[in-house]
Amino acid sequence: MRVYFWGTRGSLPASITAETVRAKIIRALEAAKARAFKDRADIERFVDTELPFTVSRTFGSNTACIEIKDGDEYIICDAGTGLRDFGNHHMKLITQGLRRAGGSTFHIFMSHFHWDHIQGFPFFTPAYTPGNQVKIYGYHEKFEEFFTKQQSHPYFPVPLAAMNADIQFITLDPGKTVRISGFDVFGIEQQHPGVSYGFRFEKEGKSIVYSSDAEHKTNFNSPARDENYPFLGFFQDADLLIFDAQYDWNEAVQSKEDWGHSCYVAAVELAVKAKVKRLCLFHNEPTYTDEKLEALLEDTRNYLNIYNDRKPHPLIIDLAYDGQEIEI
Repeated sequence: MRVYFWGTRGSLPASITAETVRAKIIRALEAAKARAFKDRADIERFVDTELPFTVSRTFGSNTACIEIKDGDEYIICDAGTGLRDFGNHHMKLITQGLRRAGGSTFHIFMSHFHWDHIQGFPFFTPAYTPGNQVKIYGYHEKFEEFFTKQQSHPYFPVPLAAMNADIQFITLDPGKTVRISGFDVFGIEQQHPGVSYGFRFEKEGKSIVYSSDAEHKTNFNSPARDENYPFLGFFQDADLLIFDAQYDWNEAVQSKEDWGHSCYVAAVELAVKAKVKRLCLFHNEPTYTDEKLEALLEDTRNYLNIYNDRKPHPLIIDLAYDGQEIEI
């Protein structure tokens, strides 16, 4: 079972500017100026092993979309701009003869319907292919209307009805576990403007929790410190917890409190209490540079050390980036 991240930013896509690319190239050349490379493979080894992530790569620009890979059917969480790249990847597999045109099934689970979580759907090429099935799941009532409105005049030139795949909208019942494509799936209501939902996917003893767009308080009087806090059970023993940590601590408790997002402090505290095996920070702030995000990841790992009284802890911590793949 693998998780692939197609989009990891929150609120809106984050552009990679020409100036950003130029600065990365300058830093790479500075690091390589004393090197003599034998061939392309030698250059690739240098890039992959000696350059820092912030120079050789980027955390990315697409909004929320992840894929859970396990079987022939596709499991997707949210339909941000990353869904476009996922759809293009699927079409590439068809041209390579690795998939047939039509006949594929896509299960898309929607946390909520703010624009950054649905704006990739009009550009999802497989939804235009006859023979494909696109099943969209959510806990909100009448959420088909939200997709229809997004593709209505004057917002988009192609209506939802023009998509030739078999598109189904399935409203789930909160608190009930459903079996979908071999996974046991259940959700939980989260604190976010308009309400969002997290999803837990379980299969063959493995569990993945997708919890984006959720605010957890970090003060000592918060229920996040309470052993009865419902998210502790929802996160319990997860092999992978994908957690909304859009803000740093100062923003989360001061300027952006009650905006519906969390920070790394809440992520670590809840993951440790719930005995999560791997934590992946997600829904990255679009104004943060690669350097800022890397510093946030370091702060998170340092906080784990402090929170655990400077004793080693087995929790693995990542910060999601577009193109990342995690094996479960």
